[in-house]
Amino acid sequence: MAVDEGPLDAEDPSALARRLAAAKAQAGARRFPGHIVVGADTVVAFSRIALGKPADAAEARAVLQRLRGRQHDVITGVAAARWSASTGDTDPATWARTATTNVWMRDYTDEEIDAYIASGDPFDKDGAYAIQHAGFHPVTRLVGCFLNVVGLPLPETREVLRLAGLHLPPVEAASLERVCASCADWPVLTSTGS
Repeated sequence: MAVDEGPLDAEDPSALARRLAAAKAQAGARRFPGHIVVGADTVVAFSRIALGKPADAAEARAVLQRLRGRQHDVITGVAAARWSASTGDTDPATWARTATTNVWMRDYTDEEIDAYIASGDPFDKDGAYAIQHAGFHPVTRLVGCFLNVVGLPLPETREVLRLAGLHLPPVEAASLERVCASCADWPVLTSTGS
């Protein structure tokens, strides 16, 4: 089942990310009854407006020029859902959280934008960029979770899985350091409480 990713009228970007994550998890839970399914959706928000995936090169260029040298927010909704046809419930039980990271773009050139667009990478990404792109490196600074910008924040993912009934071991600090050296969520992730 496909999930329509379009925003509702006057829908806040955070609400959009959370709703889409829940819809994706619920669709998966209906397909795999009895299993816990995780869904996620990342929204890039500039001035509280969700920037979707660019339709073409001109739109990708316009978005990247708009973000250049400026700050925006990356919001990821994460949800876990579980459904059993035998309970008679029509909707899966669902737990959802969101994470927000403040991101500052560097002052990249128009030539860099053109080269990045030519790579084809911007077209399946909200905000027309990937923070981890090896050639473009669009981000100069961020406050919050790096993995959130990539698309799956660990603390929120662990929390929805915990709420859904899974007991997960703590994450080793050395593993976190390799992925996100400045992770502010280490105390949450490395504790035995989640």
